[in-house]
Amino acid sequence: MDLFDSLKQKIAGKNLTIVFPEGYEPRIIGAAARLNADGILNPILLGEPAKIEGIAHDNGFNLNNVQIIDPATYSEYDQMVDAFVERRKGKATKEQATEMLRDNNYFGTMLVYLDKANGMVSGAVHSTGDTVRPALQIIKTRPGVSRTSGAFIMQRGRDNERYLFSDCAINIDPNAQELAEIAVESAKTAKLFDIDPKVALLSFSTKGSAKADQVTKVAEATKIAQELAPEFDIDGELQFDAAFVPVVAQQKAPDSKVAGKATVFVFPELQSGNIGYKIAQRFGNFEAIGPILQGLNKPISDLSRGSNEEDVYKLSIITAAQALN
Repeated sequence: MDLFDSLKQKIAGKNLTIVFPEGYEPRIIGAAARLNADGILNPILLGEPAKIEGIAHDNGFNLNNVQIIDPATYSEYDQMVDAFVERRKGKATKEQATEMLRDNNYFGTMLVYLDKANGMVSGAVHSTGDTVRPALQIIKTRPGVSRTSGAFIMQRGRDNERYLFSDCAINIDPNAQELAEIAVESAKTAKLFDIDPKVALLSFSTKGSAKADQVTKVAEATKIAQELAPEFDIDGELQFDAAFVPVVAQQKAPDSKVAGKATVFVFPELQSGNIGYKIAQRFGNFEAIGPILQGLNKPISDLSRGSNEEDVYKLSIITAAQALN
């Protein structure tokens, strides 16, 4: 079954709500209208209703029964400010909180924190930092996870050729402990999206074939990840061909449960991760879906600023599915 057909079945009838802080962006409005019309989830658009409805009208979008919240006139704003001050535990005064929540990303993240929405999708016109910063301050990472990370589902055709690439979006140069956490969270993400998680921690070395600090980091991360989550098949350090090609795996890592069968590829740092997923996307004609933010207590998703309406639609479905986890 196609990934999104499967996810739609999972979230159908669950009455899940996703908030969109970028309520004036036509790509967002179009996706929200479509999600609503398809009955998949309940979208909330943030902004001045008359302005949003005007943009929708100009673009031919039907927003009947789509909830619009204007933060400037929100009836529970004072209670939200108090909850934000409490959550920040002395790091923001009431005056600062009042001002910060004028930012739609902070306001939308608080709606998720207060269980008035199940997840949030932003980033069509905001930077990754603008989306992630409120999430880290308010939603925060799950116990045992020191930082969030960004994974891409890489999908090609309708024959279920599907992999997970991580971290391709957030952490510039994670240490061994952080890389191990990314590997474990990536395994969990893969499982959520019907990918059997066989996790390869990638390097330019396979099982000690090269010596360098970068290799040592990946080898240490592998050991930590295996201890953190013995229920998953996790191995490293592996070169990409050893992780992916059975014949090469037999030569380079014959005793590995992952080599030659990997479905989850954990890159050693952001530079290689970002390059790797874009090579697969452009040379291999894979669809890159994400980034999916991992390790948070509740799902917040960061769109690419180059995303189109279809990307918004799909990432919203993924975000809703994460809320079931």
